[in-house]
Amino acid sequence: MSLLDPIHAFLPCKTPEAWIQTALTQQDILLIDHAQCEKKAAATALQFMYRYDRQTDLLFRLSRLAREELRHFERVLSILKARNIAFTHLSPSRYAAGLREHARTHEPARMIDLLIINAFIEARSCERFAAIAPHLDETLEKFYTQLLASEARHFEHYLGFAQQYSEEDIAPRVKHFAEVEEQLMITPDPVFRFHSGVPA
Repeated sequence: MSLLDPIHAFLPCKTPEAWIQTALTQQDILLIDHAQCEKKAAATALQFMYRYDRQTDLLFRLSRLAREELRHFERVLSILKARNIAFTHLSPSRYAAGLREHARTHEPARMIDLLIINAFIEARSCERFAAIAPHLDETLEKFYTQLLASEARHFEHYLGFAQQYSEEDIAPRVKHFAEVEEQLMITPDPVFRFHSGVPA
């Protein structure tokens, strides 16, 4: 079984070809936003650790995940420096906020929804790395291909914790977020980012 098989089975659609073609013409933005995404991923893991600090296994796993995301952040910063691309602030894409606005507000349902949402974010990151890598220069292709295993593992961790901590079957919530995620992927998006939809 391919590393990407569970990812493709989980996600509702593939990355649109139009996004790939736009990414190839905006690689500076792609790299800067990728760095921001890695930093945000580390921060998200830390936020979980502070908010849900009674789940020891989650604390242990997300501590390691946060450190791994920060190492990825440092690697992207090194690539930016080598290419003389300034690491500047970019406005976030609609993607993560668009998913989180559907999270329930009461606990423990909110925790379950946020874990599922992060599973989608990690799965989409993995799928997108795989989609764009063959079109990039040798350095970026190698780097993005190396990231596939860790992103797939992060997806599995988040989804696994959602299943572990939920007292109900999470399938209906996964289906709900899959429908939201698909719309964010296939509808016109005025801002190009690593997780953006079809370029408007």
